[in-house]
Amino acid sequence: QEQLVESGGGSVQPGGSLRLSCVVSEWTPRMLYIGWFRQAAGKEREAVALISSGGGHTWEKSSVKGRFTTSQDEPTNTVYLNMNSLNAGDTGMYYCAAGRRFSVNAGDFDIWGQGTQVTVSS
Repeated sequence: QEQLVESGGGSVQPGGSLRLSCVVSEWTPRMLYIGWFRQAAGKEREAVALISSGGGHTWEKSSVKGRFTTSQDEPTNTVYLNMNSLNAGDTGMYYCAAGRRFSVNAGDFDIWGQGTQVTVSS
């Protein structure tokens, strides 16, 4: 069964760090790429990072570049989003999603994790 299971959200002070995990049940043709998306209250869902299966190709949104990195641990089928120097603008629900294309469009991703809340506040 194609499934993504997320963990790792929480509350942190500005300047802090969090690591999100996304366990991929299996790599299938519908799950060639993993995207990390976030949605703040009242805003549209946006892509913040992408990674290809195998981890050879990555992308980060300009506003998080240098602070967020995504990586893959092949033995455990886990994709990570490491987030450093967090600020209030990073607050939102974070989702990992799997799709067939290396894309920033949420509509190109067919399988979604359950989401995990990240709150950055002093």
